[in-house]
Amino acid sequence: MTKFLLSVHVIAAILAIGPVAVAASMFPPAARRALATGPGDDSGHEVHGGHGGHGGHGSDPTGTLRLLHRICRVYAVVGVVVPVFGFATASQMGVLGSAWLIVSILLTALAALVLAALVLPAQSALLDGSAGAERAARLGMVTGLFNLLWAAVTVLMIVRPGSTTGA
Repeated sequence: MTKFLLSVHVIAAILAIGPVAVAASMFPPAARRALATGPGDDSGHEVHGGHGGHGGHGSDPTGTLRLLHRICRVYAVVGVVVPVFGFATASQMGVLGSAWLIVSILLTALAALVLAALVLPAQSALLDGSAGAERAARLGMVTGLFNLLWAAVTVLMIVRPGSTTGA
């Protein structure tokens, strides 16, 4: 049962957290390009390359931003599966009190907080036009922090410092 739970946990992390990390990282530069060209700008500066397969939302740069924001929102909700199966796996392995796991849980909670309180609201503000280039730059920094937190969690899950389990 442990191997099944661990497999679901890892697959869920890859399929749910991966798209959020990538879409969130793509959003700030796309927002800066959209702000530079403006909505409906026919100057030939397309954010996503038109029919080149980079978004498929015509020539409106906000189409790409809306798609990236939707990916972040939807997969953030789907990502709840990751800690659910993580707790089930840890319980099955008897490591719920391990320091590496507690730190991982705290970092995961912090990453979720950064996503919910900083990344998604900033994306929404940029989409509705109530924020500008400075907010897009700050969003890039916050998104980097979000991804760094997930990288730290991943390393802790693999290395498991101080762990005595062989799984």
